[in-house]
Amino acid sequence: TSPEEAEFNWEEYMEETRGSAAPHTTFKHVEISLQSSFQPGMKLEVANKGGPDSYWVATIITTCGQLLLLRFSGYGDDRKADFWCDVMTAELHPVGWCTQNGKTLMPPEAIKEKYSDWTEFLVQDLTGARTAPANLLEGPLRGKNTVDLILEGSVLELQDSSGPFLYWPVRVLQNVGGRLRLRYAGLSDDHRAQDTWLFYLDVRLRPLGWALENRLALEPPTVLRALKSAPCWQAALEDARLDGQKSPLPLEVFKDHADLPEHSFRPGMKLEMVSPWEQLQICPVSVTKVYNEIYFLVTLDDLSVDGEPRSVACHANSPGILPVQWSMKHGVGLERPRGFGGPDFDWADYLKQGGTEAAPDACFPDVSLNRGFAKDMWLEAVNPHRPAEVCVAQITQVRGRLLWLRLEGVAKPLSERIVDVESTDIFPVGWCEANAYPLTPPLKPVCQKQKQIAVVQPEKHRYCCSKIFVNHRCFSGPYLNKGRIAELPQAVGPGKCTLVLKELLSMLINAAYKPGRVLKELQELEDPSWDFQEETLKAKYKGKTYRSTIRIVRLADQIPDFCRTVCVKLQCCPNLFSPVLVPDKCPENCSVQTKTKYTYYYGKKRKLCKPTGGEEAAGAELAKPARRRKKRKAIFVQKKRRSSTVGYTAAGSPQVRDSEPREDHTDASSVEVTSSRPRRAAAARGTFRTFGAGNAAGSQEAAEGRRRSTRSLAAYNQNHKYQPPQGQDMQVGEEEGQLVLDSNPLEWSVDEVVHFINSTDCSSLANIFQEQDIDGQALLLLTLPTVQECMDLKLGPAIKLCHQIERVKVAFYRQYAD
Repeated sequence: TSPEEAEFNWEEYMEETRGSAAPHTTFKHVEISLQSSFQPGMKLEVANKGGPDSYWVATIITTCGQLLLLRFSGYGDDRKADFWCDVMTAELHPVGWCTQNGKTLMPPEAIKEKYSDWTEFLVQDLTGARTAPANLLEGPLRGKNTVDLILEGSVLELQDSSGPFLYWPVRVLQNVGGRLRLRYAGLSDDHRAQDTWLFYLDVRLRPLGWALENRLALEPPTVLRALKSAPCWQAALEDARLDGQKSPLPLEVFKDHADLPEHSFRPGMKLEMVSPWEQLQICPVSVTKVYNEIYFLVTLDDLSVDGEPRSVACHANSPGILPVQWSMKHGVGLERPRGFGGPDFDWADYLKQGGTEAAPDACFPDVSLNRGFAKDMWLEAVNPHRPAEVCVAQITQVRGRLLWLRLEGVAKPLSERIVDVESTDIFPVGWCEANAYPLTPPLKPVCQKQKQIAVVQPEKHRYCCSKIFVNHRCFSGPYLNKGRIAELPQAVGPGKCTLVLKELLSMLINAAYKPGRVLKELQELEDPSWDFQEETLKAKYKGKTYRSTIRIVRLADQIPDFCRTVCVKLQCCPNLFSPVLVPDKCPENCSVQTKTKYTYYYGKKRKLCKPTGGEEAAGAELAKPARRRKKRKAIFVQKKRRSSTVGYTAAGSPQVRDSEPREDHTDASSVEVTSSRPRRAAAARGTFRTFGAGNAAGSQEAAEGRRRSTRSLAAYNQNHKYQPPQGQDMQVGEEEGQLVLDSNPLEWSVDEVVHFINSTDCSSLANIFQEQDIDGQALLLLTLPTVQECMDLKLGPAIKLCHQIERVKVAFYRQYAD
């Protein structure tokens, strides 16, 4: 990788060019590649805790990376006993494993009396069902995503580009996030120029043995036959077959390959087509041969005497085939056929002169589909002249389902190309980085300009303000990260009011745990008395950019009210940023507040005035809110790369429902379990058990369910026993390997939380709890995804910390939840 490539940064580049990234959901093939190899509805055998060495059949309800949501057979549509398990750690087996290994199949105790003949029930339940593949439950392929099942050296069969009935084996030399570098069997490193790059979902790729099973010919590619003799090619074929038999490619690799539909084309029909031979040309072509109901041959129209025919095999979903008059309807130039004598090309005259017909519109895929792409969006695209190269690219125009791209890393005139919206040669921003593949940067990167706030001399003094201070010691509230606030400058300005406030709000957005959520809150700012102007602000979160129009006051005398309104909206101290510099002690006395307690008073109620002197002691009991059972709040776990959402209802049972991925942020109780950048789902780790103060008054049944969910941590806890501190007020201990608490963690202060963390093997992380004002209520709300995101911890330390938090949760539900 060259120094220029190493230094290229997408975020900075889009900032400088004022561009935005194409949404990840517009890249259909990338979304499919990130899905699990396991499919909803698959059956497997799972250890049944109802008896020793006993198992029961379960159905996969949904998947999230390497996590499976399972339901034991016999529960029907009842979701209350659904449970998550990690395919890498849970004891899972294909259907039939118990019979082969002499193990007992026994239904769970809760439904044992539901059926009198469980054998008959299983026969009916398993008839026609699909078992989870054994190779995905054990061995080197265990838990891998579909795209990761394709290993270097795997053998497939590739359809010849010259004819749909010719195939030849190819070996996988490289797998880059599903984009495969392939080499034909019989070729060596000396022929690397003949290597082919294809995405694994390409319809030309088939499993080894496909040609023979479908009575198709196995012949070396037409353009390569002259390189070797017939015996050499035959020997290469046998070697490829042997290699493929030694390491067969799991058929799950091809589960997402779409079946090609039947076409309606007839010989002689005319159509338009993006030229596969010339750059940026759309040409008239003719159907010259129909192979069968799936494939047909298209030939470039050439009226010249010495013209050689140029043809390509197509199917109904071939990218680039278009109906007659498409170019005219979309304002795109159409190339005249070579040898055409008239000054202007007109389809009606051309069809009449040739006595031919136009292919009906019904023959073509949806020509208006654009999948959400728009002009000026950025993406990463393959350089067609050097297929191994992926470049920074920008969409210069969108016409129907065609995109015109400019490859920033390629010199003109080769820098432009046309692709279909479902092309497998385009990828979202960050795809190369996520797959550790070099990205070719722009030839002339935009020079980074230093960000400044213009000091403007306004026409009227009232449109100019002095400094606005960021008072770092003030309480930051639930939305803003205290550590990031501490890194902000002490003051912004002076300058034009709108410029200073826009810069200040941008800084606050970037200092948020979830910038998109803060942007959404700021969007709701409004006051009829304000003299405001609308400014567009943006938030960047996990590789995506969100924009919103915010009302910003223009007059200097309205700035104090505006700043205070923003602070109240963000549930932070009203003096967090203000035209007034706050001394060491804030007048609001916000330093004694914590995330949860402060939010209770500022976020849910009006601020309670603090009594003075004797009134404070006398009114303490009255001011303290009575503890009561709270209604359990619905908690949703959203996965953007999937089309399903798993929700935990008020009863605590998982619920699966379909939903489209959304770009808006959910409320503060939601947990996003994904990266907006494409990455291997096999790298995703997480626990989807979320406990919190809002659930503290759950039923005994819910508490028991949570205790069962934590028994998988028993082995870890035995080796990491909590040692209670000596001579401290907060007492904890051990009882048969379980944590015993002498005080309710819901009532722990920040110092008590820090004290507990210091007494575990995670003591090095205690300062984070102090910095972020995490008290007992906040501690019980922490989960692995929130710990990783908000504390910026790597996976190992985050898991280690969550084990200790989990022990507190278990002890809480055992001792205090009732």
